[in-house]
Amino acid sequence: MNIEGIVLVRIDDRLIHGQVMTSWLNYTGANKIMIVDDEVANDPFMKSVLKTCIPANIKLATFTVERAATRLKKGFAGDKCIILVKYPETLYNLMKEGVVFDEVNIGGMGVSGDRTKFFRNISASEDEKRMLKELIDAGSKITVRIIAEDGATDISGML
Repeated sequence: MNIEGIVLVRIDDRLIHGQVMTSWLNYTGANKIMIVDDEVANDPFMKSVLKTCIPANIKLATFTVERAATRLKKGFAGDKCIILVKYPETLYNLMKEGVVFDEVNIGGMGVSGDRTKFFRNISASEDEKRMLKELIDAGSKITVRIIAEDGATDISGML
């Protein structure tokens, strides 16, 4: 599904940090960032902390999966929006709500819980790998690309 105005969809468990701000904002020319994460969307303190991490000219919004699905279907006419999620499960849940992105970038999925390393510093649990496979089967091209200057590595053969 090609959603107007989306310039990057990224899985990064750190959400907003230096690499996203410098590399990806410059590369995409984005003027909006949409974080889709149920926990962050319901945490006023975390939302205020994240707002302090971005330039003043960039709009930031946080959405639950349910609210994001409705908002994403409208698109972002006239804007350039980066979509950030912490986990593959968020994109999987959006897929169940009818939102499948053409391209997804994995920027940061660290080792934690039952995750194991599958490419450089990228780790995933077996359940997350299954969800990524289903997203690929639904039409998403998923690549690892830490910063914009890096080459993209397709993960479909690694799962």
